[in-house]
Amino acid sequence: MRIAVTATEPLLEAEIDPRFGRCQYFIIIDTETMRFEALENAGAMAGGGAGISTAQMIAGKDIGAVLTGNCGPNAYEALSAVGVKVITGVTGKVQDAVRDFKSDAYEATSQANVDAHFGTDII
Repeated sequence: MRIAVTATEPLLEAEIDPRFGRCQYFIIIDTETMRFEALENAGAMAGGGAGISTAQMIAGKDIGAVLTGNCGPNAYEALSAVGVKVITGVTGKVQDAVRDFKSDAYEATSQANVDAHFGTDII
């Protein structure tokens, strides 16, 4: 399965970025091979609609799950609509989150865990 993890830097050793729509990077990882690529999030500096545009970008990458700190309602709905599982409350290093995901330590969330526009004042 390919998963996307929000990250503060384009490295497996990076910290999880607590924002989905406005995260700095995504680390896209194949959990079977551990091959990964880092993508800069063009939506990070968007004036509005960052969650939806970021969700659309992720949806086009054949991703089965997203690991992040927080996900707002618009992004959550867009991801859920295309079958991407959303896992929130994830903290620490990307590589540790991937290890925990592979050992079934996380459960997909059933709804957004923050309000729309969360993270706009963090940048």
